Amino acid sequence: AGVSVTNKFKIPISINHFYFNAQGDSEIPEDLANPIVLNGFILRTGLYKYFGNGNAIQVLIAPRLMSDFKNLDGNSFQLGAMFSYEKTFHEDLAMSFGAMYNQELFGPYLVPIVDLHWQVSDRWRIDGMLPITARVAYKVNENMSAGFNHFGLITSYYLGEDAYAGDYMERQSIDLSLFLRQRIAGKFLVEGMVGRTFGRSYKQFAGDQKVNFAIPLVTFGDDRTVKNATFKDGMILTLKLVVSLPYPAWE
Repeated sequence: AGVSVTNKFKIPISINHFYFNAQGDSEIPEDLANPIVLNGFILRTGLYKYFGNGNAIQVLIAPRLMSDFKNLDGNSFQLGAMFSYEKTFHEDLAMSFGAMYNQELFGPYLVPIVDLHWQVSDRWRIDGMLPITARVAYKVNENMSAGFNHFGLITSYYLGEDAYAGDYMERQSIDLSLFLRQRIAGKFLVEGMVGRTFGRSYKQFAGDQKVNFAIPLVTFGDDRTVKNATFKDGMILTLKLVVSLPYPAWE
């Protein structure tokens, strides 16, 4: 969603919530998280400026609340930002190029991004903020769509449980799913997804274990010691309510 300030400026606003629950063996020691229950809230807002001729820039701040919600305090807050340059090639294709930065609990993390919005045909559409998200959707009818969804993002969560307070959990996974989205009333839709994880891990580290710098697939100065065992890949099921709010059009 977004707020139109003038015919050249907008304030985009988005809020995302992530919830993960992973069960480990009953023999896991008490100083390790089990089960792993993590919540993440990411707010993105800032400025979107349109220059005309299909050119625009977007500068966003992106604070996060990432925690197991045990003894919640300021350690669960993270700060991030995103910058991108957008080019609309024609009414059916727009792309943005930029980067997303976040001060993760393990250290600074930078992700180059390519944002794609492509109405391939009347029924097929591709959207994504690569390499984090990608979605290929087929419009079945006015109220239903189906397709393929990709999600892959490294995130970190502060652990506040007394037995291991001060530790953090680093989650890595590539989630590939098939989805079905159905409109139930007006702007409200329900979406179900079924798929599988690839390269999934929930790694627990002491709070003082950091890296110098990280980008996707590469970390620099990583001498950390993992406290727990690697989790296996598995099936994923998701059911969510979606509120579709129109983005204000340029005047």
